[in-house]
Amino acid sequence: MPALSARRFKAFAARRFGLGRYLEHCGDGRVKPQIPARALLWGHVIGYVLRECSYLAIEALGRSRGRRAAGIARGFGDDALAYFSERLDPLPTRLMLISVLRRAKRNRAFENSRFIGLALDGTGSCRSRKKRCELCRPRHDATRRICGYGHQLSLITVVGTGLSLPFDIEPYGPGDSEYSASRRLLDRATRALGIRFADYVVVDGEYATAPFLHDVCARGLHPVARLKGNLPVLFAAARGRFDALPPTAVHQIDGEKVELWDADDFDAWKDLRWPAVRVLRYRQHRPDGSICEAYWLTNWSKQKVGSLSLYRMAKSRWEVENQAFNDSKTHHGLEHAAHHHPNSLLVNALLILLAIVLERLYRLRFLRRGIHQPRSAIDFVRALRLSLAAHAAPG
Repeated sequence: MPALSARRFKAFAARRFGLGRYLEHCGDGRVKPQIPARALLWGHVIGYVLRECSYLAIEALGRSRGRRAAGIARGFGDDALAYFSERLDPLPTRLMLISVLRRAKRNRAFENSRFIGLALDGTGSCRSRKKRCELCRPRHDATRRICGYGHQLSLITVVGTGLSLPFDIEPYGPGDSEYSASRRLLDRATRALGIRFADYVVVDGEYATAPFLHDVCARGLHPVARLKGNLPVLFAAARGRFDALPPTAVHQIDGEKVELWDADDFDAWKDLRWPAVRVLRYRQHRPDGSICEAYWLTNWSKQKVGSLSLYRMAKSRWEVENQAFNDSKTHHGLEHAAHHHPNSLLVNALLILLAIVLERLYRLRFLRRGIHQPRSAIDFVRALRLSLAAHAAPG
């Protein structure tokens, strides 16, 4: 296998996903640019792949001896990225992410998965002590006093395929909420992906409302939503019935005993236009003796999707926490405000997602061809850094 390098990674993205055209037509809004947009844009992407979370670090890479080995065609210095990101249209980056996902599906990146899911959730990022822009929202302590400010956003990611790919975000506007932002995000994402891309949408209990469930169904998808106390009548009916019955199925999954209760004839609540509601309860017995129990609702019939498949869909909801939020914040800088400007924060978040998507497709699909185990994410980053160091060493 050829040695890993940033140039080979860039060539893969250009050959498989049309990266070159995107870099040339990225929505650069600068009036008289002195530095080509492709250099600044790829500097963002490869910087986030290398887990450089600040503009200072990416600009240092752009001035280093390893710049050409990183695929950056032109050097750049202080403030170039801030000026560029303030004026970059986010739409071409969103379209690029959609194009990558659609091409990945055509290239059979999800061929081992019967069902493809989309997971939605909200999170916070970019905290500060003072309000820095119109999108900064106050954070409150236990006494409801303002203790700082931060940004909040909803994120959508592909789940249930063994390859989590976060691909779009929607910031909360003034007076906005996670629920409203997620509905806008779902509408935009499903329109762009097309009706046949995914099969289901998995969400937490906050989204188990009739308007949201109807939105999902109107887009040709099946909702899989957590059932909690916010639907007290249905929750009480499911608990009362399942407590009186033995599990309908018992499985051993990854060394854990999983009990499943499943029924698809519960009455829909007043505003829900479904003939009936299917409810799944799982009880997961962990090796340490603890038990995890949860209820989920859907409109999928038992004849089309079995209890075990529905259980796996419900568990795929955690991919948005572990593979999207945790990775993007801990390793790629989503928590950090590289430049505190509304458009810069949005563009940076989208470029972080693009870096994650391209890196995972390259590492987990392209490089995994054959019988060998895939490289871990940190091993991949180390290999890229070593390739840059080899070219940066004075000859």
